Amino acid sequence: MYNIEFLSNRIAADSLERRRNRETQRQDRIFNAKVRTIRIDKVALESQLNERKKKEAESLKAYAAEAVCNDKAACLLKQRQLKEERLLQGAIEDFWLNFQPRCSRREYDLNNPDKVMNQDGIQMLPGLVGEDPDSQGRLKKQQEQLREWSVQQQYELATARHQQRLEEQQYDQDRVDLDIQALQLQKIEEERRRSAAMATKDFNLAKAAENAEKQWKKGQQEKEDNRKDILNQLQGELLSKSQEQGISVLGLPHLRADSCKGLTNKQLQHVIDCHQHRIEEKSAEQQKEELHHDRLCVTSARTALLLERRQARINKQLRRTLDSANAQLSEAHHEQKKYLDNVYTNIPDDSYFSQFNTSSR
Repeated sequence: MYNIEFLSNRIAADSLERRRNRETQRQDRIFNAKVRTIRIDKVALESQLNERKKKEAESLKAYAAEAVCNDKAACLLKQRQLKEERLLQGAIEDFWLNFQPRCSRREYDLNNPDKVMNQDGIQMLPGLVGEDPDSQGRLKKQQEQLREWSVQQQYELATARHQQRLEEQQYDQDRVDLDIQALQLQKIEEERRRSAAMATKDFNLAKAAENAEKQWKKGQQEKEDNRKDILNQLQGELLSKSQEQGISVLGLPHLRADSCKGLTNKQLQHVIDCHQHRIEEKSAEQQKEELHHDRLCVTSARTALLLERRQARINKQLRRTLDSANAQLSEAHHEQKKYLDNVYTNIPDDSYFSQFNTSSR
């Protein structure tokens, strides 16, 4: 039989092949961890990756900085060690030069190694071989030297403590002297203020007395002037009417010249006395007001002086309280410093603080 391929079969086969290819590609995307993107935030992953790279870079920078710091410390320590070795070698050479000259050395001479062997006879220490008969004396000398060193250290420690105690006493004495000087200055200032207040009070009283005297003189002068004016005006007005009447009431308030016509001398004198009495009452009222005003001024000055003295006492009490609080705080600070000096013996350096704030988290 002939194998005939239809168009529909070929189309179906192509469609099946395409579906298989898509399925294969889909499986590759799903099951391949490198290219799988289903249910994963790629932007977040990239940001996390960038953040991790930044952290690694920062850690590398911190490590590099620490390595540089360690290298510097190693260089400084090496230089210090070399310097100490040079100083030690110089000290050894000075010791050899001062206390071990060439003639007293027991080492072999480099130019003549057989010098000790060629000496006549063999000199050995008395006693057994390897025994040091002067060990007791040397041990005693070493003990004496240790005792001297201990005594010297104790003396230096006692001297340092005594010096510290003297400095503390000097500090306390200076603080007391400053407080005494401050109190003296405060007393001087209070005396100056009191003297100024007394001088101001005396000046105000003298000024008030002078003003009162001036006002009294002015009132008396006004009285006399008013009386003279009244008499002159009455005399001028009544001169034409009668020779016996020598008084005029012109110039008085609420009194006219035509009202004085037909009045006797007794009536005119009564009118003048009434007006004079009114003038005296008015001047008496003015004097009373001035005296009341002067009394108020004196009372105000006395009250101000009392308030100032009270404020000075309050300031003195506050100053005394502040000095006591400062002394207590100074003592507490001194005790805390002594405690901290006994507890914290290691002083932090730059390497201690460089271990903090090395990352952004």
